[in-house]
Amino acid sequence: MQTTIPLALYVHIPWCVQKCPYCDFNSHQLKGGIPEKEYIAHLLDDLEKDIIQYDLSQRTVSSIFIGGGTPSLLSIEGMHGLISGLQKRISIAENAEITMEANPGTVEANKFIGFSDAGVNRISIGIQSFQTKHLKILGRIHDSKQSTNAIKYASELRLNSYNTDLMHGLPEQSLENALADLNEAIHLSPPHLSWYQLTIEPNTLFYSKPPTLPTDDVLWDIQLAGQELLASNGYVQYEVSAYAKSGHQCEHNLNYWRYGDYIGIGCGAHGKITNLHTKAITRTVKVKHPKGYMDLSKPYLDSESLVETDDLAFEFFMNRFRLLEPCPMNEYERYTGEIISSSNLSTLSKLRDKGLLDITDSHWQVTDLGRRYLNTLLEEFV
Repeated sequence: MQTTIPLALYVHIPWCVQKCPYCDFNSHQLKGGIPEKEYIAHLLDDLEKDIIQYDLSQRTVSSIFIGGGTPSLLSIEGMHGLISGLQKRISIAENAEITMEANPGTVEANKFIGFSDAGVNRISIGIQSFQTKHLKILGRIHDSKQSTNAIKYASELRLNSYNTDLMHGLPEQSLENALADLNEAIHLSPPHLSWYQLTIEPNTLFYSKPPTLPTDDVLWDIQLAGQELLASNGYVQYEVSAYAKSGHQCEHNLNYWRYGDYIGIGCGAHGKITNLHTKAITRTVKVKHPKGYMDLSKPYLDSESLVETDDLAFEFFMNRFRLLEPCPMNEYERYTGEIISSSNLSTLSKLRDKGLLDITDSHWQVTDLGRRYLNTLLEEFV
């Protein structure tokens, strides 16, 4: 049967030098060295088990994202072993995008070169801010000079692309210093910028001890001025918080937002896999803690669940409407395996009448107003 849904692979490296107060990702502060060889062996075994369990041997991976945590803590040898091990176990497209997240405080020029030689062709650098005050508030271990150096190292490699992560709406941040951060990033000219607002998430230090954030009016002023600044410098917004120069959109994240499939291996990794014969969609979650994940007496899989038919519209549009590109109507059936219901068509028409959505004979597209009130829009499908 012809594969009609793209398949990506997410690999989770769970360790960080220290836990940031805003971070709700599955990361664990280093206490001693990383059990690198042991963990990579478990990652590859985890992949083998998923290939068998979910009948993936005939499918090809179009992109790989090595996230964390801090994957740049791995050694060059470890990255070589990981990527070559993945290539031996599953078909990977010849031109597959292979992204690795990096912290500026854990990389140097020769390490970037080694990661590139191992097969990484896209690096995502977690800058967050260029200002010392805000880096300290955010608990980051790097400084502005290390950020600039990391971006410079990436620009000198033969990478397909690289990204800088930058936050706004930080504690005590004004419009002026938010734009100063953005201008500093633009001056360094990365081909891709992830520019997103700090949100306070449960199970974080900021949640238990909330900092004072800018007012909603200031946040909106930052958003509008930042978008204008990025557009005037050749960065096209293609997702809520993603901006790219021509040809540098992140293929891996596009697959997420288009409701494609992805295997998730590693501590706490999430996966979404469609059975191409039955169209049933399974969500997977792996064991969260490294000790439990590497316990040979237990399975890697912590839980799995089928996506119920009633949840498909919300899941599909929650992802798809993050993108600024029009959504072809025929992709709903392609990715969900279901014909859209009359009640959901009625909901879409109501959103159009409210000015939140444009509808043509073949596409849906969120309007500027719809993007501003995206959460409200999506609540209509719950």
